[in-house]
Amino acid sequence: MPETDRSRPRRRRPFRWAAGFLVLMAVAGYFVVQRASNGGGGVPYCTASAGAKSGAEGGSGDYDELSPDQAANAATIAAVGVSKGLPDRAVTIALATAMQESALRNLDHGDRDSLGLFQQRPSQGWGTPAQIMDPVYSAGIFYDRLAEIKGYSRLPLTVAAQKVQLSAFPQAYAKHEPDAAVLTTAFTGDGHLTCTGPVPAGPGDPAKVRAELTRLLGKNPPYTLSADPGGRAAEGDGAATESEVTLVAKPGGGAAAARAGQVLAQWAVAGSRELGITRVSYTAGSWVADKDGDRWRERGAAAAEKGAGDPGAAGPGQVRIFVRG
Repeated sequence: MPETDRSRPRRRRPFRWAAGFLVLMAVAGYFVVQRASNGGGGVPYCTASAGAKSGAEGGSGDYDELSPDQAANAATIAAVGVSKGLPDRAVTIALATAMQESALRNLDHGDRDSLGLFQQRPSQGWGTPAQIMDPVYSAGIFYDRLAEIKGYSRLPLTVAAQKVQLSAFPQAYAKHEPDAAVLTTAFTGDGHLTCTGPVPAGPGDPAKVRAELTRLLGKNPPYTLSADPGGRAAEGDGAATESEVTLVAKPGGGAAAARAGQVLAQWAVAGSRELGITRVSYTAGSWVADKDGDRWRERGAAAAEKGAGDPGAAGPGQVRIFVRG
């Protein structure tokens, strides 16, 4: 082949690379514009941060970004593990497994008859299709089988997950361990989950929120659900009302109750769009669904700016969840 023919592809490659770079920049720019448009009400997203309570990018910890449905599924997995009294290591194993199996999406399809967050198979005794498609059930049975493995918390994550899943690609779980650890810290430790997007446009259903919380709390709940005091005017200048769902820690709950309160508060934030949740308060901080929803505010911070009290602040041992009326 002549030298000129051999050299032509080399001269074209820079143009191909430039074109590819421009495409990537255009895609990235689209998402930036979507996030910034409509006062921060573009494409919604959630951020899990470890050790950065004022928001992932504004804090000093590691963080991971998820879509709202991924965040809601991850929070459910974490809440089920906490309700069963399992350690953080179990939560990290479960989250990494679901990341690999479904990318934290509740899939109605998979290899052969695999379904759900963990791609569990009805034909292999994991439950009925309807049960497996229920995130609370699928997470629960994963934890039950994990807990049967002696010394699972001391095993490498890939080994522990494989003993439950019997996957054809057991080493694939390893790459998700760092992100799973960040999520675990956000849900149960010194971190937070935040979600950015517009305030829910339609009304929520307090009864549904209460029902889901009851399921997540399990058989021996460290919290009780207080009676809803009824609708009230929401914060801000809108005419909408809010209903409140409040969790109150039982006496003597200690660290276990605090851990449960943390994960349930993060669960409420993750499910805010689907459930119509506008505000969540827990211990010293609160989260509000609006364009500034990328951070937890210190208790009373919003009210201090207005020179008023903070009627939405949570007291000791409380998780307060406000649902759009």
